[in-house]
Amino acid sequence: MKTIIYSHPYNRSFNKAILDRIIEKLERGKEEYILIDLYKDNFNPVMTEKDLEVYSKGESLDPLVKKYQKILTETDEIIIIFPIWWLTIPAILKGFFDKVMLKGFAYKESKYGIKGLLNNIKTAKVITTATSPKFVMQIFGFGMFIKTAVLKGIGIKKSKWIHCSFKISDTDEKRKKFLKKVENIIGK
Repeated sequence: MKTIIYSHPYNRSFNKAILDRIIEKLERGKEEYILIDLYKDNFNPVMTEKDLEVYSKGESLDPLVKKYQKILTETDEIIIIFPIWWLTIPAILKGFFDKVMLKGFAYKESKYGIKGLLNNIKTAKVITTATSPKFVMQIFGFGMFIKTAVLKGIGIKKSKWIHCSFKISDTDEKRKKFLKKVENIIGK
Protein backbone atom coordinates (compact mmCIF):
# COMPACT_ATOMS: atom_id res chain seq x y z
CA MET A 1 0.00 0.00 0.00
CA LYS A 2 1.11 3.55 -0.70
CA THR A 3 0.80 6.24 1.94
CA ILE A 4 0.63 9.91 1.00
CA ILE A 5 1.76 12.34 3.70
CA TYR A 6 0.40 15.75 2.75
CA SER A 7 1.39 18.94 4.48
CA HIS A 8 -0.23 22.10 3.15
CA PRO A 9 -3.07 24.11 4.74
CA TYR A 10 -4.49 25.83 1.66
CA ASN A 11 -6.99 23.88 -0.44
CA ARG A 12 -6.32 25.95 -3.59
CA SER A 13 -2.53 25.65 -3.50
CA PHE A 14 -0.33 24.11 -6.18
CA ASN A 15 0.55 21.45 -3.61
CA LYS A 16 -3.15 20.50 -3.53
CA ALA A 17 -3.13 20.23 -7.34
CA ILE A 18 -0.15 17.86 -7.02
CA LEU A 19 -2.00 15.80 -4.42
CA ASP A 20 -5.12 15.65 -6.60
CA ARG A 21 -3.10 14.53 -9.63
CA ILE A 22 -1.41 11.77 -7.64
CA ILE A 23 -4.70 10.51 -6.22
CA GLU A 24 -6.27 10.52 -9.71
CA LYS A 25 -3.34 8.47 -11.04
CA LEU A 26 -3.47 5.96 -8.19
CA GLU A 27 -7.23 5.55 -8.51
CA ARG A 28 -7.01 5.07 -12.30
CA GLY A 29 -4.45 2.33 -11.68
CA LYS A 30 -6.63 0.84 -8.93
CA GLU A 31 -3.71 1.13 -6.52
CA GLU A 32 -4.35 0.97 -2.81
CA TYR A 33 -3.38 4.12 -0.92
CA ILE A 34 -4.15 6.04 2.22
CA LEU A 35 -3.85 9.78 2.75
CA ILE A 36 -2.43 11.34 5.89
CA ASP A 37 -3.44 15.01 5.62
CA LEU A 38 -1.75 16.58 8.62
CA TYR A 39 -3.77 19.81 8.53
CA LYS A 40 -7.16 18.16 7.98
CA ASP A 41 -6.35 15.71 10.78
CA ASN A 42 -5.57 18.68 13.06
CA PHE A 43 -2.27 17.02 13.91
CA ASN A 44 -0.54 18.88 16.74
CA PRO A 45 3.19 19.02 15.95
CA VAL A 46 4.11 20.57 19.29
CA MET A 47 5.98 18.35 21.72
CA THR A 48 4.48 18.96 25.16
CA GLU A 49 5.90 18.24 28.60
CA LYS A 50 3.56 15.22 28.86
CA ASP A 51 4.79 13.98 25.45
CA LEU A 52 8.38 14.23 26.65
CA GLU A 53 7.62 12.22 29.78
CA VAL A 54 7.09 9.11 27.60
CA TYR A 55 9.19 10.05 24.54
CA SER A 56 12.42 8.37 25.69
CA LYS A 57 10.45 5.13 26.13
CA GLY A 58 9.35 5.31 22.47
CA GLU A 59 5.76 6.05 23.47
CA SER A 60 3.20 8.72 22.69
CA LEU A 61 0.02 9.95 24.31
CA ASP A 62 -1.35 11.26 20.99
CA PRO A 63 -3.90 8.86 19.43
CA LEU A 64 -3.01 10.19 15.95
CA VAL A 65 0.58 9.04 16.46
CA LYS A 66 -0.59 5.48 17.07
CA LYS A 67 -2.91 5.68 14.05
CA TYR A 68 -0.11 6.97 11.80
CA GLN A 69 2.30 4.32 13.07
CA LYS A 70 -0.20 1.56 12.23
CA ILE A 71 -0.60 2.97 8.72
CA LEU A 72 3.17 3.14 8.24
CA THR A 73 3.64 -0.51 9.25
CA GLU A 74 1.28 -1.46 6.39
CA THR A 75 3.01 0.81 3.85
CA ASP A 76 5.50 -0.17 1.16
CA GLU A 77 5.88 3.28 -0.42
CA ILE A 78 5.44 6.78 0.95
CA ILE A 79 4.80 9.91 -1.05
CA ILE A 80 5.47 13.11 0.88
CA ILE A 81 4.12 16.40 -0.54
CA PHE A 82 4.95 19.76 0.99
CA PRO A 83 6.11 23.33 0.32
CA ILE A 84 9.56 24.46 1.37
CA TRP A 85 9.26 27.51 3.58
CA TRP A 86 12.34 29.40 4.77
CA LEU A 87 14.54 26.64 3.31
CA THR A 88 13.01 23.94 5.51
CA ILE A 89 9.99 21.71 5.91
CA PRO A 90 6.75 23.05 7.42
CA ALA A 91 6.61 22.85 11.22
CA ILE A 92 3.68 20.43 11.10
CA LEU A 93 5.72 17.96 9.04
CA LYS A 94 8.76 18.34 11.31
CA GLY A 95 6.46 17.62 14.25
CA PHE A 96 5.17 14.53 12.42
CA PHE A 97 8.71 13.16 12.18
CA ASP A 98 9.49 14.16 15.78
CA LYS A 99 6.37 12.59 17.29
CA VAL A 100 5.66 9.61 15.00
CA MET A 101 9.15 8.30 14.22
CA LEU A 102 9.82 7.07 17.73
CA LYS A 103 12.61 4.89 19.09
CA GLY A 104 11.57 1.26 18.93
CA PHE A 105 9.14 2.01 16.10
CA ALA A 106 11.09 3.83 13.39
CA TYR A 107 14.64 3.29 14.62
CA LYS A 108 16.80 1.75 17.29
CA GLU A 109 20.03 2.98 18.77
CA SER A 110 23.16 1.27 17.51
CA LYS A 111 26.90 1.48 18.04
CA TYR A 112 27.19 4.00 15.17
CA GLY A 113 24.08 6.11 15.71
CA ILE A 114 20.65 4.87 14.73
CA LYS A 115 19.42 1.96 12.63
CA GLY A 116 16.14 2.35 10.75
CA LEU A 117 13.34 -0.12 11.45
CA LEU A 118 10.75 0.81 8.82
CA ASN A 119 12.25 -1.56 6.27
CA ASN A 120 8.77 -2.47 4.98
CA ILE A 121 8.75 0.94 3.26
CA LYS A 122 10.78 0.16 0.13
CA THR A 123 10.66 3.58 -1.53
CA ALA A 124 9.86 7.20 -0.85
CA LYS A 125 9.00 9.99 -3.24
CA VAL A 126 9.40 13.49 -1.85
CA ILE A 127 7.63 16.19 -3.85
CA THR A 128 8.33 19.79 -2.93
CA THR A 129 7.54 23.27 -4.15
CA ALA A 130 9.33 26.54 -3.49
CA THR A 131 10.31 29.77 -5.15
CA SER A 132 13.98 28.72 -4.97
CA PRO A 133 15.36 26.29 -7.54
CA LYS A 134 16.49 22.79 -6.58
CA PHE A 135 20.21 23.60 -6.89
CA VAL A 136 19.83 26.31 -4.21
CA MET A 137 18.10 23.80 -1.94
CA GLN A 138 20.98 21.39 -2.54
CA ILE A 139 23.58 24.04 -1.65
CA PHE A 140 21.89 24.35 1.74
CA GLY A 141 21.83 20.55 2.10
CA PHE A 142 18.06 20.18 1.87
CA GLY A 143 18.06 17.05 -0.30
CA MET A 144 20.66 15.42 1.92
CA PHE A 145 18.57 16.23 4.98
CA ILE A 146 15.44 14.57 3.62
CA LYS A 147 17.03 11.61 1.84
CA THR A 148 19.75 10.76 4.34
CA ALA A 149 19.05 12.21 7.76
CA VAL A 150 15.32 11.50 7.79
CA LEU A 151 14.44 8.73 5.35
CA LYS A 152 17.54 6.54 5.64
CA GLY A 153 17.49 7.13 9.37
CA ILE A 154 14.14 5.34 9.63
CA GLY A 155 15.07 2.53 7.23
CA ILE A 156 13.98 3.78 3.79
CA LYS A 157 16.91 3.13 1.47
CA LYS A 158 15.50 4.21 -1.88
CA SER A 159 14.08 7.69 -2.35
CA LYS A 160 13.52 10.24 -5.08
CA TRP A 161 13.19 14.00 -4.63
CA ILE A 162 11.12 15.90 -7.19
CA HIS A 163 11.11 19.67 -6.84
CA CYS A 164 9.21 22.43 -8.58
CA SER A 165 10.46 25.96 -8.27
CA PHE A 166 7.99 28.54 -9.45
CA LYS A 167 7.00 32.11 -9.06
CA ILE A 168 3.53 33.60 -9.08
CA SER A 169 4.33 35.06 -12.50
CA ASP A 170 5.06 31.60 -13.98
CA THR A 171 2.69 30.27 -16.58
CA ASP A 172 0.07 27.59 -16.15
CA GLU A 173 2.02 25.67 -18.77
CA LYS A 174 4.96 25.27 -16.37
CA ARG A 175 2.63 23.98 -13.66
CA LYS A 176 0.94 21.56 -16.07
CA LYS A 177 4.33 20.26 -17.19
CA PHE A 178 5.34 19.62 -13.58
CA LEU A 179 2.03 17.87 -12.83
CA LYS A 180 2.67 15.59 -15.82
CA LYS A 181 6.19 14.86 -14.51
CA VAL A 182 4.76 13.93 -11.10
CA GLU A 183 2.11 11.72 -12.70
CA ASN A 184 4.79 9.89 -14.69
CA ILE A 185 6.81 8.95 -11.60
CA ILE A 186 3.86 7.88 -9.45
CA GLY A 187 2.23 4.48 -9.56
CA LYS A 188 2.12 1.92 -12.29
